Amino acid sequence: MPSNLLRCTLGLMLLCCGLASGLQGAEPGKLLAGTGKVDITDYSAGPVADPMYVKAIVIKDDSQTAVLISVDAVAIGEIGRINGDYLPTTRKRLEAELNIPPTSVLVNASHCHGVILPDITDHTVQAAKQAVDQLTPVTIGAGRGSEDRIMENRRLKLKSGKEVDVRHAYSLPPDEEIAGVAETDPEIGVVRLNRENGETLAVIYNFACHPIQGVPSGANTADIIGYSSKVIEDNLSDGTLAMFLQGCAGDINPAYYKDVDHPRSAEPLGNLLGLSTLKAVRQIECKADDRLEIMNESLTLPRSDLADRIAELDAEEKLLLSKLRGTTLNFKTFMALTVKYKLSPEFPSHYSHRYFYDEAQDRADLKTLDAQNKRAMQAYLQNIFIMEQLTRLQTNRALLKKHQQQMVDSGKRTIDVELVGLRIGDFVLVTFPGELTSPIGMNIKKKSPHDLTFVAGYTNGYIYYCPTVEQMQNRGGAQEDSDCLLAPQWQAMFETKAAEMLGRL
Repeated sequence: MPSNLLRCTLGLMLLCCGLASGLQGAEPGKLLAGTGKVDITDYSAGPVADPMYVKAIVIKDDSQTAVLISVDAVAIGEIGRINGDYLPTTRKRLEAELNIPPTSVLVNASHCHGVILPDITDHTVQAAKQAVDQLTPVTIGAGRGSEDRIMENRRLKLKSGKEVDVRHAYSLPPDEEIAGVAETDPEIGVVRLNRENGETLAVIYNFACHPIQGVPSGANTADIIGYSSKVIEDNLSDGTLAMFLQGCAGDINPAYYKDVDHPRSAEPLGNLLGLSTLKAVRQIECKADDRLEIMNESLTLPRSDLADRIAELDAEEKLLLSKLRGTTLNFKTFMALTVKYKLSPEFPSHYSHRYFYDEAQDRADLKTLDAQNKRAMQAYLQNIFIMEQLTRLQTNRALLKKHQQQMVDSGKRTIDVELVGLRIGDFVLVTFPGELTSPIGMNIKKKSPHDLTFVAGYTNGYIYYCPTVEQMQNRGGAQEDSDCLLAPQWQAMFETKAAEMLGRL
């Protein structure tokens, strides 16, 4: 065979093998990147307001590959439609079909509560293959934005020293019992990937907020994140992919989450997040940068024995029940009296002149009636407040009992979690599989040696809420500290490990 033909044939064979394995390397000093996006909405589950996607970004240098996958789903396993086999099966297929090591794969759930297809493994692999097929040289840049209008910390501090959270599962305490609120983290972490012609290939953005606002019709939705990503994609180059990585949203609700005066709508909140992200994107200058690093670590964390706390809540329930008292009123009479006494506090039971007649004739019949009614209203109201405390207690105690039983059934007092450290240029990220609360993310950022450090929960698995040691002292009072299987020591162990990983990135 002529030498030129032989060289061409061998070159073609190597190219084909490279494309099949996903291993074609970038030139030294440059990165390659590609994107993929597949609709995973379950259209058979009812009306759909907007689609849910699995998205993939593959980034390569001359020696390694990082695969970032985002799923518009509530979690990667454990709850929702993604089962426990999804992550290992997806990784196994990516390794077999694209030669991508399992430790190079990062899968983050947006935590939206939309309904996706029951099995999305094929769609995830399809998105990753799209990304590999479209690998192209890129320049990169990183930065930060800010958005503080769309969320609120759902933990409320009470004057008693306890805390409650803002949920639809139970009522809030009376306003006069609230002492303050906790802070939020408004920071948006942003990576911009540009093609060599200057067009934007992808935007990766990290932010902390539960995307659980919904839409007025109640239809299936990717929620805040679906709308924010659409704003970003529609206002940059054709074909731009916006990938959201959920942050430390364990204690962060959408703003005005308990509003009953307006239809619940994620679109305006998503629009604001999208616009704030775009503002940051447009301030980022992209340049050639081959800094890419992905590391995968395992951490063994202690589980809590919740038996004593459950017993304390049982005793608290008995005490609350003992405070319930019989009253002469029912809901119908209580509401009627409440309207009357709010409308005219001084003369609620009749026109004012009848009170003056009583006074002139040295009688107090109406005033005596008012005193009786006020006592009855207060007694009925007290029962309502006790009922509200009981609903909070019972709902959160059920979560504690669930995790206690799981711990007993497992026969293990520890749980292994997977952490990922990622560096793309100046952008540095550390991940965790649970619903981290915002103080933990802010702690890690503050202690990091890197300026642009960000944290993503809900990644490579799911182990429920992961609150701070301080928040855990409130167990039974809020979902974050109750729907948790970890012992308090977990926080220092994770933050120490995260700091060690960040030091190596």
